[in-house]
Amino acid sequence: MTDLAALNDFPADEPIVMVNLLKFKQPGGLDSYLRYGAGVTPLLERAGAKVRYGGSLPTAVIGDDAKPWWDVILVVEYPTPAAFLEMVTSEEYATVHVHREAALERGELIATSNWSVTG
Repeated sequence: MTDLAALNDFPADEPIVMVNLLKFKQPGGLDSYLRYGAGVTPLLERAGAKVRYGGSLPTAVIGDDAKPWWDVILVVEYPTPAAFLEMVTSEEYATVHVHREAALERGELIATSNWSVTG
């Protein structure tokens, strides 16, 4: 399911943080994702996006499952929702996105805004 229209609910002039939960196909999913990463990097730079975090080896410390379903979590910050939308709807992105599709058994992309525990 894709709901890009939901991004209209985010402030137009503030950053949007995209949380990627990625489960790679076996075999070869990671290699395909690395090809996607190489192709999408210049697009991210043009969009003004920054990879804020990438992590693997997920283990639940609190929760019911000992191992989450994903292999990797990747957090990318875009300067605005429009910057994200412009990138993912471009022809250049469509060309590299095929590698992401080939790479993933399952992927979730969660849009978030900055939030502070201290208010």
